[in-house]
Amino acid sequence: MKATENTNEKKHIQYTVGRRKRASARVRMYEGEGKVTVNGKSLEKLGVSKIKIREIFDILMNTELFKNYDFSVKVVGGGVYAQLEAARHGIARCIAKLSDDAKQTMRKLGLLTRDPREKERKKVYLVRARKAPQYSKR
Repeated sequence: MKATENTNEKKHIQYTVGRRKRASARVRMYEGEGKVTVNGKSLEKLGVSKIKIREIFDILMNTELFKNYDFSVKVVGGGVYAQLEAARHGIARCIAKLSDDAKQTMRKLGLLTRDPREKERKKVYLVRARKAPQYSKR
């Protein structure tokens, strides 16, 4: 007996990875109407303020290309805001793969550049990454 495929399932168009700090987001893009699900939840149900979500995704949501596709994001590592920014980076990279015009638009908005800032590791004999213990002369 053959397993039948569900014809209602959408086939993903693009697959990319976005990163920020220690967070890594795997993004799949489908044809749709601009919905974003992160780890199986919609953006509103993530427990993050709507103001912060709007601040992170506002640039993307105003583009015409964003409104034609749905995005499924799996995020691992980092904090909540780093995860959202990693998702934004991955979504922008997905859209940029569609055409050269889309890539220029995303580049102009500054969404394709990965933010390289990460926490510096703690060094031996120091209190933190660079803070030394208090020096006592006597």
